Amino acid sequence: MRLYAQTPARRNRQVLADLFAAVLVAAAVWFALAVHETIMLLAEPGRKVESSGDSLATELGNAGDAASNVPLVGDLLKKPLQSAADASTGFADAGASLQHTVSQVADLTALALIVIPVAFVLLLWLPPRLRWIRRSATLRRLLDAPGGADLLALRALTGPLSDLEALAAPPGGLADAWRRGDQQVIADLSGVALRRAGLRP
Repeated sequence: MRLYAQTPARRNRQVLADLFAAVLVAAAVWFALAVHETIMLLAEPGRKVESSGDSLATELGNAGDAASNVPLVGDLLKKPLQSAADASTGFADAGASLQHTVSQVADLTALALIVIPVAFVLLLWLPPRLRWIRRSATLRRLLDAPGGADLLALRALTGPLSDLEALAAPPGGLADAWRRGDQQVIADLSGVALRRAGLRP
């Protein structure tokens, strides 16, 4: 299986198309990751709220434990401090929830920014490449098969006339020579069909 044409012009076009597709895919991935990092900056307030809420809850919990040791009124002092500690834990949970939401948005956005451009590039680039690979393999098999050169010569005769201008026309013309089974003309014409596909005879 041949991946690239043998003729320089077509091979260069194929290589450039492959490089262009690879650059577009790499650019899409880089841009998606940059957007992901930018969105994740929005999670910073959530991290600060979570950290502050956890610290405040810990300090209020410690203060409540210390207040419970005060004779007679310890339980009365501990109750509001414990309530404030619970409220601080709620703030910490809200900060964690904000971080989780921002992370999900960042992940989904990055995924969309990768999948959509890559799918677009693949739809435009991959089918022609696969078609050429399949066609070149078919032409090679046809050339090696009995009578394959005749079919390729016929294909050249039915193609653009500009491709035939470089061939020396025998008396009666190329078509007549092909009908008579002139092996040199058949070889020349099959070479034209192969070169048209980017292959060498």
